Amino acid sequence: MTESGQPLPLLSRYAIMVDVGYIYAAAGELLFSASSRREYRVDADKLIQALIRHAEGQVPGDLLRVYWYDAARDRVPTIDQRVIAQMPWVKLRLGNLNARGQQKGVDAQIRADMEALARHRAITDGILVAGDEDMVPAVEAAQAFGVRVHLWGVEPPYGTNQAERLVWESDTVEVLERSFVEPYFTRQLAEPAATTTGDQGPARVPTVASPVVQAAPSPAQLFGERHISRPFSRPLPVTHLSSARLGPDRERVEEAGEHVAQKWILTRGEDNIRDLLPGPILPPVIDKELLVEAEKELGLSLRSYQEAREWLRDAFWARVHRQFGLGVGKSKG
Repeated sequence: MTESGQPLPLLSRYAIMVDVGYIYAAAGELLFSASSRREYRVDADKLIQALIRHAEGQVPGDLLRVYWYDAARDRVPTIDQRVIAQMPWVKLRLGNLNARGQQKGVDAQIRADMEALARHRAITDGILVAGDEDMVPAVEAAQAFGVRVHLWGVEPPYGTNQAERLVWESDTVEVLERSFVEPYFTRQLAEPAATTTGDQGPARVPTVASPVVQAAPSPAQLFGERHISRPFSRPLPVTHLSSARLGPDRERVEEAGEHVAQKWILTRGEDNIRDLLPGPILPPVIDKELLVEAEKELGLSLRSYQEAREWLRDAFWARVHRQFGLGVGKSKG
């Protein structure tokens, strides 16, 4: 309080809160179509520094600290986690990894930290790097005390990798593109199996001190039974990768556009779809939903192919216009 009895002004300050299971799994799938953390290595300290630098240009105020939420068996940190724990301005938070490889306690830790920081006016803004719908209570708790929550997610290869409700509840949403995460993830070469080599005995098996930390939990293990908007374990088929490089097939894109329109007519009702008429321009939010739904069906991204997105919109409108007995219009960008 000031001498006049007025409360002191609240300085802008923010915290970065990272669900490691999410960011590792999302980046692993985007870069390598990988479903296990053993398939790649992460330069975590440099990734954290990159997140800090990125936040400086996005959120007003000063950084309080980075909260790094990971898991370990019996909450005993791995070598990599110990390195992170010693970084300045970084607080390592460990959930438990149970016997089935499932992460427990991380959601509760994030909520407790966000709520405590907000209640004690330690931050004005919180940056949350996560995708699980179970994060929604943490967002709501922080917002109840006046904190703005900025949701960051990793670019999905197609569709979405963040729960829709989590996106809705956050104050702002930003996507970390492939170019942002790629420098910090490298493909992990498989270790050769132990073999007998004559008189030399079995080949050397990596020890705990080896660079390959075999005990590190996989993203699939970290998520366990947690509910996410889309399973990360689904690999991108080779055929999809090939078609993405060559460009999507027009007939398949148009089929996806018509199918999404048909599904929306049945699930959202004709009255809601009629509100979009006469077209051919879709509201930005609806246009994005159409893109995400179509990418899920196709199993590939259309975001780099403007012509394919126009095919998608045209097919969507063709089906809607047939439903209401109208002529077919063409989309505008």
